Amino acid sequence: MNVDAIRSHKVRTILTFSIPAIISMVLTSFITIADGFFMGNFIDKDAIAAVNLGLPIIYLYLATGLMISVGGSVIAGMALGSNDTKRCAGAFNQTMLTTAVIVCALSIVMIFCLSPMLRLLHAEAAVASYFLTYYRIMLLELPVMILSSSFAMFIRAEGNPQFALLTTVIMVVLNIVLDYVFAGPCRFGIQGIAYASLISAIVSLALSVWYFIKKSRVFKFARFAFDRAMFRDTMLNGSSEFIGELSMCISMSAFNFVIMRRIGVDGVTAFTIVGYTAYLFSMIVVGFGQGASPLISFVYGSGDKQLARSIFKHTCALITGAGAVTVVLVVCTSSWYSALFVKDETVARMVQSGMLIFMTDFLLCGVNAISSFYFTSIGKAKESAVISSSRGLVVLLICIFVLPMFFGMNGIWMASPVTEAVTLVITVLYLKKDSQN
Repeated sequence: MNVDAIRSHKVRTILTFSIPAIISMVLTSFITIADGFFMGNFIDKDAIAAVNLGLPIIYLYLATGLMISVGGSVIAGMALGSNDTKRCAGAFNQTMLTTAVIVCALSIVMIFCLSPMLRLLHAEAAVASYFLTYYRIMLLELPVMILSSSFAMFIRAEGNPQFALLTTVIMVVLNIVLDYVFAGPCRFGIQGIAYASLISAIVSLALSVWYFIKKSRVFKFARFAFDRAMFRDTMLNGSSEFIGELSMCISMSAFNFVIMRRIGVDGVTAFTIVGYTAYLFSMIVVGFGQGASPLISFVYGSGDKQLARSIFKHTCALITGAGAVTVVLVVCTSSWYSALFVKDETVARMVQSGMLIFMTDFLLCGVNAISSFYFTSIGKAKESAVISSSRGLVVLLICIFVLPMFFGMNGIWMASPVTEAVTLVITVLYLKKDSQN
């Protein structure tokens, strides 16, 4: 990367780094959507609800993985910008080993937590059976997925986002094909969907490991001395991402708890189907964040703060435009969207009304999320953590428990847009303070 080239072609550079990341993240989200499609069409709606009840588990893994990998990649990116190759290589190796140890340990702990989760939610027998079958396999898949995602961050950080995209394309295509084969002709049921995810994640991880053995120019596997200060800085830099994803874990648990108590399994199914759209757009936001973050870290590390802010502003403009396009698509497709997953009229009505209320979230969440990425990239973990905790936990939890009391299921749909609006006020205040430094 070159600071002068970035300054001369900011938007093009942002898109060059972001588009492969966006495509990669969107394709990754297609795995979840395809799983829902095949479960709804080859199994039943209870299977969709069962998978959604376990989403807090997935967010817990994402929280842990992102905290370590984003924090480590920021250190590596800033070291690369200042030409400190030794620190750069050490950050890579320490980050990947730390990630592997922690996510594997997490799976050992989580195997004992599945049954207590079901008791807390009072899940029906069919839903409970699907849940246990699916997540016992996913506890093997999730560490593999996190490691693969962490490797992809470093592949992009050294300037080769195309290879990271290629591994994602292979993983997604393989997962969808195996979904169809296992759930359709083979009739393996929900365990077939889980095994499809596991196999495709293993293939993706194998390709990433091959890249760092054979192709990498900057990051290489090597012996290293564990650096406690670097570990501390890694956790601190990635704390906002941890808080953001952990908040999603907690808030998703709260959503499931409230919906199961007030509406039932049909409400969880409808919430899941609407959630696919939200998840897809969040992947676009994360893709922009992952594309812009190494650029911001690099130019900030080189001493050009104004260029870092300019990259941030251009990224916000791009994501806001993407949000507006998403709103138009939601308006045009909400009437038939639910039919892709279920044929139940009650669920379909919930989905249609929910899509039209929830869509305002797409106009608000982008700036908040990119601002969190920005503050992380320049080493301001506190600001990033406050934004993440506000939009993902503090304000959101209040909305989840209060709004349904007055608006029923519509209160569920309103919770996220109201939260983003409140958080945007906090974000603007932090940005104003940053611009004065």
